[in-house]
Amino acid sequence: MKKTVLAIDSFKGCLSSEEVENCAAEEIRRLFPTCQTVCLPVADGGEGILDTLVHITNGKFIYTEVHDPLMRLQTVRYGILGDTQTVVIEMAEASGLPLLTPEERNPMKTTSFGTGELIRDALKRGYRKFLIGIGGSATNDGGLGMLQALGAKLYDANGIELRQGGEAVCSTARIDISRLDKAISEANFTVACDVRNPFCGKEGATHVFAPQKGATTSQVTALEEGMKRLSEIIRQTTGKSIASLPGSGAAGGMGGALYAFFDAKLVPGADLLLDAIHFDQQIKDADMVITGEGKADSQTLMGKIAERVLNRTLPLGIPTVLIAGRIDNETELRRAGFDTLVPITPKGMELEKAVCPDTARKNIRKAINTFFTNTLNNLNQPILY
Repeated sequence: MKKTVLAIDSFKGCLSSEEVENCAAEEIRRLFPTCQTVCLPVADGGEGILDTLVHITNGKFIYTEVHDPLMRLQTVRYGILGDTQTVVIEMAEASGLPLLTPEERNPMKTTSFGTGELIRDALKRGYRKFLIGIGGSATNDGGLGMLQALGAKLYDANGIELRQGGEAVCSTARIDISRLDKAISEANFTVACDVRNPFCGKEGATHVFAPQKGATTSQVTALEEGMKRLSEIIRQTTGKSIASLPGSGAAGGMGGALYAFFDAKLVPGADLLLDAIHFDQQIKDADMVITGEGKADSQTLMGKIAERVLNRTLPLGIPTVLIAGRIDNETELRRAGFDTLVPITPKGMELEKAVCPDTARKNIRKAINTFFTNTLNNLNQPILY
């Protein structure tokens, strides 16, 4: 094996993309000292897109104080790319799930207000070109908190103004955008989505993602009904239909709000980043590509980084390995075209232990070693041929 390319997403809450890849690369180099191992830190719109884009463009960070998902003040950052004009905002910085303890997760309470504050800060500084990565959110508020931070007012059926939080999704009857920041109309917004889910419905934001953010069964039901009504209110307010728009359900409906109110362009975040790092050029002479994420399942095939990597390697006939902490829906993943699936967590290991960084590193090294050893022993010929 002469060249292996690693493009693995972060193991959220455990290891960054760079940490996962460096760990796997160390084991590959130990097994194949002459093999060129190329690490390409990646992200699909969530955690990591900010660092990656600022780094590869020689940009800079701006630090400011905003509110977290539970309206607590915190100092966070956004980026300015090397062109000195483009703002990169990572929603997870201000409104991300890692900012909360497991006990604090509750999409009825969490808000995207802090992300709106980041946009407001950049607008005040004169920036008008935005790239917003909206993966990894702790919210299911349909982007209402973000709108509130930028001047919009929400009212219930009795005309009472609503406060921030996911509960507003269930109560909003009118959205007043008359005092929305005027600079928004002067700006251009591109939204990097990590999924293609619609605003509402069985494959929508609430049913698919709200349970991961702490929603109970009854809360899912209430939020879904609220999202359906909200999509109609948004249509009446902006003239844009988002209920079934692919990507509008990303980040608990943030994708839909940005599309409708900011005229934002929704793009697959993974493709945007893969183009930025010249991924197609990097893999032209590769013998193998290894991709993956913390948990691989049917959602992997809905716009996640591993799927976008596979879409680029398949036409070139490059063997592509999927590595993940946990792998479900194996038949579906194999059918999509992954040559090999490599789960790193030993059977029976509790999740709490598996996500410990030191344990994850050991599991990655062992899984990589086992994969290559078995491949060589079973085939007794050049790898994957």
